[in-house]
Amino acid sequence: MVVVGASLGIGAEAARRFAAGGARLVLAARGVERLEAYAAELRATGVQVLAVPTDIGDPAACEALLSKTIQTFGGLDVLVNNAALHHRGPVSTVAPDALAHMVDINLRAVVYLTCLALPHLRARGGGVVVQVASLAGCVPTPGSAVYSGTKFGVRAFSRALDDELAGTGVRIKVVSPGPVDTGFILDDLDRVTDLTLSQPMVTAGEVAQAIVEIALNDRFENKMPGSSGVLTTIGYLFPGLGRWLRPKLEKKGRANKARLKARLAAAKGP
Repeated sequence: MVVVGASLGIGAEAARRFAAGGARLVLAARGVERLEAYAAELRATGVQVLAVPTDIGDPAACEALLSKTIQTFGGLDVLVNNAALHHRGPVSTVAPDALAHMVDINLRAVVYLTCLALPHLRARGGGVVVQVASLAGCVPTPGSAVYSGTKFGVRAFSRALDDELAGTGVRIKVVSPGPVDTGFILDDLDRVTDLTLSQPMVTAGEVAQAIVEIALNDRFENKMPGSSGVLTTIGYLFPGLGRWLRPKLEKKGRANKARLKARLAAAKGP
């Protein structure tokens, strides 16, 4: 199986859980040193691991990743598309090329890798692609417009493709978390929208467990936490209500952000 964005956070936790179930792993990420170190850590526990430094923004690198996977392990059963990029802020404050790069990494690369994987999955008689999307892809999110758009795209692509593949044995699954307690949020806390932080945070381990479980069950999507999934659905179906609730949610998010900052400051110490 291939896990993209596997060197830390959600991807690393998912790889560890799949390894515990006996999976042979291909780990892909851009950071060579961190990726190799994590692969070595897993190998020390007896896991078969291939580390492939990969920039998924490069189509040739994506092709090489799948090629090396097949050459090493003879086939592919599971692909986890987990890598993501977020340039936060109103669209007018972010350079157009940065916005385009976000689309390349979050959506185009997901489509490309998924399509590259399909012939190999079908050759095995079936398999699973798990896309890590976001609750930002369930309701439009001001301050994260392009990120939100890419995650909407991932969810729509995955739903339609899963229907197209009915009867082939190949399934497309989606895990859509809210804010996750990792560096993806915490390292950029000042720029994270108050609306985002109004929702309960989940851990990388919780998202990783959801990835493993959805790869094994018949469910199409897991929105997590469940309460936030319901709220985003209501916000999408009734946008006027969502706009009415937004100031209240942003107030809650500001309070949560202050608590997070205090936690991080305490962790750093004097």
